[in-house]
Amino acid sequence: MEFYKFNKDIGKKISKYNSDFIMSRIIQTNKTTNIGTMYLDKNGIVGYHHAAVPQLLLILNGEGYVRNEKDEYFKVESGDAVFWEKDEWHETKTEIGLTGIVIESEELTPALFMPLKK
Repeated sequence: MEFYKFNKDIGKKISKYNSDFIMSRIIQTNKTTNIGTMYLDKNGIVGYHHAAVPQLLLILNGEGYVRNEKDEYFKVESGDAVFWEKDEWHETKTEIGLTGIVIESEELTPALFMPLKK
């Protein structure tokens, strides 16, 4: 399990074409990629399971806790990204609610675009 940041602070200001915004790059793939939004309500949980393919969870809002095989929970919040390798066991839970984007693909290398969370 690895933790990354994709918040505004690590983004790049874009001004081309009279634009005015900040872009935080996340991932690039050449293989089939599944992307979905995950909504966990208060006390929601994604039960303990193995990742069928590499998975990247981007926390958009709320906060929660994640773990892998070690049974130690780590707090995650808006702007955090959690990466699990293929076959890695993991779980996500929240007390207050959490919304995230899940990216699944055989070809995920988040370290190419995002810095590790310190």
